[in-house]
Amino acid sequence: MSQHHPILNPPNILTLFRVACIPLMIVLLFSDSRESCFWAAWVFAIASATDWIDGHLARRMGIETVFGKFLDPIADKLIVTAALIMILPFNRVPAWMVFVILAREIVITGLRSIASSEGIVIQASDLGKYKTIFQLTAIIGLLLHYEYNWFFGIAHPLLTVNMHNAGMFFFWIAFVLTVWSGVDYLARFIKVIAR
Repeated sequence: MSQHHPILNPPNILTLFRVACIPLMIVLLFSDSRESCFWAAWVFAIASATDWIDGHLARRMGIETVFGKFLDPIADKLIVTAALIMILPFNRVPAWMVFVILAREIVITGLRSIASSEGIVIQASDLGKYKTIFQLTAIIGLLLHYEYNWFFGIAHPLLTVNMHNAGMFFFWIAFVLTVWSGVDYLARFIKVIAR
């Protein structure tokens, strides 16, 4: 059986769908209203879920394309970057934290490109996976932002969740994991090239 797969296979279509969600989320986040932020959070959550689904499908169907390898990580970074930049004017997250996160992504992407061009394989660590989980969870909370009552509409202070506070809690964890995983990758990169 040929190992050549068409570009428009199910995993790549899901990745393209994730990219297509970005402009919709951006348009929704031009407004700081509760309704716009609610729907932006849903768009982000659905798009983020496709990342797991397309990876699962690619492995299960044995489909790997150069296009998919290129676009999948870019789609992930684009949607996270778009969400964080769009909420900056609303003062929902410190700008310096966003800068550090985006700088880490740029540096690690650069190092991966260098490693790839030299035929060096540096395995991804579990830290990166945990970073992504906490980061996506945090961004959903920060997008929702407002207080929500999650218990069938029963109005009670103990049943109300401030989504901004919940989002910042997870964002701090994601931030620590982002820096930690970045330093870990850099250390492993230096160790490999120093051989």
